[in-house]
Amino acid sequence: MSTFQTARLGQPAPPVARPAPKNLDDGEKGEATRDLYGLLGLPVDAVDFRSLIQAMDAAAAKREPFLISTPNVNFLIKSHQDVAFRDSMLLSDVCLADGMPLIWIAKLLRVPIHERVAGSDLFGRLKSRTENRLRVFLFGGTGDLAEKVGLQLNAEKCGLECVGVLNPGFGSVEELSSPDIIAQINASGADLLAVFLNAEKAQAWLLRNHHRLSVPIRAQFGATINFEAGTIRRAPPLMRSTGFEWLWRIKEEPYLWRRYWADGKALLQVLCTCVLPLAIAARVSRQQAEFAIRSIQRDESMTISLTGAAAADKANSLLPFATQAVRDHKSIEINLAGVDYMDGRFFGVLIGVKRQLARQNLSLTIVGLSPRLRRIFRLNRFEFLLSDR
Repeated sequence: MSTFQTARLGQPAPPVARPAPKNLDDGEKGEATRDLYGLLGLPVDAVDFRSLIQAMDAAAAKREPFLISTPNVNFLIKSHQDVAFRDSMLLSDVCLADGMPLIWIAKLLRVPIHERVAGSDLFGRLKSRTENRLRVFLFGGTGDLAEKVGLQLNAEKCGLECVGVLNPGFGSVEELSSPDIIAQINASGADLLAVFLNAEKAQAWLLRNHHRLSVPIRAQFGATINFEAGTIRRAPPLMRSTGFEWLWRIKEEPYLWRRYWADGKALLQVLCTCVLPLAIAARVSRQQAEFAIRSIQRDESMTISLTGAAAADKANSLLPFATQAVRDHKSIEINLAGVDYMDGRFFGVLIGVKRQLARQNLSLTIVGLSPRLRRIFRLNRFEFLLSDR
């Protein structure tokens, strides 16, 4: 048996077979409320510091897992080369635009992400608060940096109270995931786990131990530990806001020039082969058809057929259908045969739908792709969404 459901102008009609649930669980609420966009294969949230810190406080109060990722150019390039690294961001609860080049690319592609939300700035804002003090566990860093920063935080009586530090050394991700290490972190009762490992190891470690950690808020803060300890000076605000922080970092840490050189070459290639064609296409005026959704519900799956421009707020109307499918424990097939345009918000919605389904071991399959739509997926670096893995 199957039931049919149709919606136009971005507003889905009530389901025919079963009424939509009145309440969403916390995971579904998160996907429905995220202002998430797809940017060259990365999920990036359009979020400001105020909203982010409010979400962190809520997660701390409820003791709910809240994984924060901080993609920058290095993250972007690594995500194109390493599937596991990319997955660590796709599975994150919020992804911050921690790098001015990402802001510039977003502007070119008309993705409404206007504010850089850097991990180091977030740490500083949490410190400067006078209310809702968070307990933090400092994990990583070299030598005794974490211990020094922890003592400084407690001496300042700031918005962060250090309840534990651990420098696990230079072992593998597996070695740093021993039961003793996880138990020490969990026993601290921290609200925030601040990880100071290199990006690749930190993301892999956070992903590996996601279900073993009881600390609700987890984030990789990279070089923040060095800035806080004073061993490395951070770039002046003007250099940060104009995108030249990398020059300052090379001055402070000369060995970084190799990484920036490699990332710069890779970014130039992405700009020429992906960003420029997409930016031109986004500015070519075209008559876009009215957006509509039609769903067919079967015993174990739901097929959703889209027509018109799957863009901006219209893309949001896909989320209630995904929520219903999850509640009915059905996999989803999305047919894009009638779609004539897609934007970054649509890719963000697809990421959210895939996350909802994955929590219940359900699959997302995308069909009906014309050669032109396949090219759009490829230029946006979201070919992986075409797999049901």
